[in-house]
Amino acid sequence: MVVGVAGYYGFKNAGDEAILEAIARELKARGHQVLALSGDPKQTAKEHGIRAAHRLNPLALLQADLWLLGGGGLLQDATSSLSLLYYLSVLRVARFFRKRVVVFNQSLGPLTPWGEKQVKRALRGVPIILRDQASWEYAKNLGLSPALGADPALLLTPPPVKREEDLVLVIPRAGVDQEALTNLYITANHLVHEGRRVLVLLLQPGYDDEVIEIFRLHRVEKTADPRRVLYLAAQAGYVISMRLHGLILAAAAGTPFAALSYDPKVAAFAKETGAYYQELPGDPIKLSKAAMYGRYPDWEKVAALKERARQSFDLALGEASLVKKTHGRGSSGS
Repeated sequence: MVVGVAGYYGFKNAGDEAILEAIARELKARGHQVLALSGDPKQTAKEHGIRAAHRLNPLALLQADLWLLGGGGLLQDATSSLSLLYYLSVLRVARFFRKRVVVFNQSLGPLTPWGEKQVKRALRGVPIILRDQASWEYAKNLGLSPALGADPALLLTPPPVKREEDLVLVIPRAGVDQEALTNLYITANHLVHEGRRVLVLLLQPGYDDEVIEIFRLHRVEKTADPRRVLYLAAQAGYVISMRLHGLILAAAAGTPFAALSYDPKVAAFAKETGAYYQELPGDPIKLSKAAMYGRYPDWEKVAALKERARQSFDLALGEASLVKKTHGRGSSGS
């Protein structure tokens, strides 16, 4: 069967590419073909070893039997209302083509009252799997009936690499206030003063480049390759991250982590894993101490999230069995 995946793919964001990599691996391991909607189909196909079509081509929705909308943080209108309208339009057009659609391992919000109305209307009767408890509760309050999954990137397997306990990954994000970035820079300075090696890692080259000047006295690497991020996370002794997937890939690698939360989804993941976190603008002394004195997440909670992520595929692919029963071999003939 061909399973389509729609998300923020092909835009050189390591977090979203980690989600796609995990989804593709899991689906292929279960014997399915994968088709992704992407802003750069050629690059997506090459990097993930799957089929890809341009995200603005609605006819591509005819080429899969089941569509997974997500994962990621797609159902929000904080960045722009156009982004939310795009993803809801993908859902609506797929359903118009009589395709099964599952909202898959997304977080929900932040939403304006207008956005809430759009989501409630579009998701009525659609299977919904959300990746964190806060989003699940939000959806219930909106009158929706979600299931609880987890971010697929938790299922990525780290490479065999020797851990370097004195290495700390510091992962900033552009687009937050200057005070927060300054505090993260001070955190990095404290760690170096205490004998740690710091690598500042940028997960969205281009977008995050504006922070390079702030961290110019530290070693900086930028990459959109989730395999590289996972390698570095497995190598490090600790990860401090503003970005959600800096935390998620640290969790996948078994590396302790702490969060500086710029968005509710970051705080939600920290809470669910029992990890130390701060809201912006942050306290650099306490944040550096979290790394130096090994404030760990609750690894049993991390394991439970990984199991939720695995089970979410069973839930989503249960929708695929309905496709087969209703439509036989499906439109793609697979």
